Amino acid sequence: MLPWVIVDRAPTPAGAELVLLRRGDEWVIRVDRELLMSSRVHHSEEALATMALERAPHCRALLVGGLGLGFTLRAALDRLPARARVVVAELSPQLVAWNRGPLAPLAGRPLFDPRVEVAVGDVFGHIAAARAAWDVVLLDVDNGPRALCLPGNDRLYGDRGLSACRAALRPGGVLGVWSAGPADTPWRDRLERAGFDAELKHVTARPGGGSRHALFLGRLPGGPGRPCGKSLRFSGNGVPSRPHHPRAVAGRRDGAT
Repeated sequence: MLPWVIVDRAPTPAGAELVLLRRGDEWVIRVDRELLMSSRVHHSEEALATMALERAPHCRALLVGGLGLGFTLRAALDRLPARARVVVAELSPQLVAWNRGPLAPLAGRPLFDPRVEVAVGDVFGHIAAARAAWDVVLLDVDNGPRALCLPGNDRLYGDRGLSACRAALRPGGVLGVWSAGPADTPWRDRLERAGFDAELKHVTARPGGGSRHALFLGRLPGGPGRPCGKSLRFSGNGVPSRPHHPRAVAGRRDGAT
């Protein structure tokens, strides 16, 4: 078996260290010694974007919190119209640089799409500053509401963060949240209390298998009722009914060794 090779390192604003490693055509990013992203799987990240956009009428403005390896962004771009506006808020400038460099081919170079604007900084600030600005907000920050690698991210998933998300969305807008953790019904209930019509979905990390990730989908009342963009339907076990992006190598957070 090929050994892991450290390609680059970078400090985070919180003082931890991001480490980019490669083994053959497989990539992982770790925060200190915690696995954060792996290019082995990306199915649930794609499902986050797809399911959120299916619930978002006439989507033209999308905010993505957390760049990762670009798979959530790519799935959204593949379903949005040509005149859509997409802002990706990413805390780590080095992660953005890696996605423009050695990681770019994994998800088909989504940062080179002319619809995309990258905002380096905390997504909480972008959400808190907005008023009815977004049709969809996708949060793929850290490992979700419970499995945090960076404790400072908890404010995004608390009552204050959900209140800010509600204010930032337009009527009928959709909040989509990715989580590595197990089923979290109490957090879905928190989403309901914040004024969203909330759903909790479970999607496998890879089509037909792997870890089961949790997707939270919250929709605000109001807005038009026609689906947004192109639709990719998922079966009951979370497997898409047609293949998506054959150039992608794989996704993340599924036990790289």
